[in-house]
Amino acid sequence: MPEVALSPLRQMVSTTPTDYWNDSCSTEELSYGLEHGAVGATTNPVIVLGVLKKEMGQWRERLNRIITDNATWSETEVAWRLVEQMAANGARLLLPVFERHQGRKGRLSIQTNPAFYRNTQALVQQADHFNSLAPNMQVKLPVTAAGIPAIEEATFRGISINATVSFSVSQAIAVAEAVERGLERREAGGLDIVHMSPVATIMVGRNDDWMRVLTARDGIDIDPSYLDWPGIATFQRAYGIFRQRGYRARLLVAAYRHLGHWSELIGGDFIHSMPCEWARKANASDLKIENTIQKPVCPEIIDALYEKIPDFRRAYEPDGMTVAEFDGFGATVRTLRGFIEAVHDLTAVVRDFMLPNPDVRH
Repeated sequence: MPEVALSPLRQMVSTTPTDYWNDSCSTEELSYGLEHGAVGATTNPVIVLGVLKKEMGQWRERLNRIITDNATWSETEVAWRLVEQMAANGARLLLPVFERHQGRKGRLSIQTNPAFYRNTQALVQQADHFNSLAPNMQVKLPVTAAGIPAIEEATFRGISINATVSFSVSQAIAVAEAVERGLERREAGGLDIVHMSPVATIMVGRNDDWMRVLTARDGIDIDPSYLDWPGIATFQRAYGIFRQRGYRARLLVAAYRHLGHWSELIGGDFIHSMPCEWARKANASDLKIENTIQKPVCPEIIDALYEKIPDFRRAYEPDGMTVAEFDGFGATVRTLRGFIEAVHDLTAVVRDFMLPNPDVRH
């Protein structure tokens, strides 16, 4: 029988150390991901809202049941229970992968409330709760001034974290060092770390987005094609530092804007968390699976970005920002605003179930 050609994503996970996650908890999309070698999945308020709208038929009855079974709950409580149930559903689909890899892979990332970005205690408490929902949960915590100590404490408590709202080398390093402190505290107490799998995300596309905003806002004259590369260059630099220093957290690529965010970052021991639309584009492409992580971005591009865009220097340099400066970085502010708005939008959908508009015939 003729050999069946592997999809590009299958080729990547079969021939390199690079892993692939599905960037959604959608049942349909995660099933596609699993068919093509995905070993994890992730979600956030924007994703949950999109899944609810796309798969309303699957979730309508469950949402009504949450409302009926919890007569005193607010719309906010109902919305977060729905988030939890979506995440638990994704975790069930990933459980065979989790068991096969003994906890190192096969987790479902669930994001803490983005409105808690200034509150370490609230982040840790919610992380504890989310970690209890399934054996293969991974909890997303923001890389903010309050998020860094939350990452350390959650790691100490045995929670596999996924650090999100992160765009820069300095943020990735702060995450890795917080994880190391948490793991060392566990080791000192004789607690297990073997089955933990901490992750540090860099949202490469949102890095690019912010550089584009700055060039338009400030009238910066730069070759527009160079603006496809800030996130890639930043990720490559962070990956080199992680390898050099031996950090135990793995880096993760997220927030795609073009296929180069995938094809230029292949071959290392890190993760791609790809929305299904980008996974389908990758699988439909004729791009070769090559060890591109070792192919540096053109120095001319990096020099131009470095010279003309101060915030690229802040993102690219290992000491480009202090932890106290993370919350004010433009990409952080834009992303937190978007995530918090998505929570409000999700709550509004829940409100329509709890208090249907009487002016409209249902």
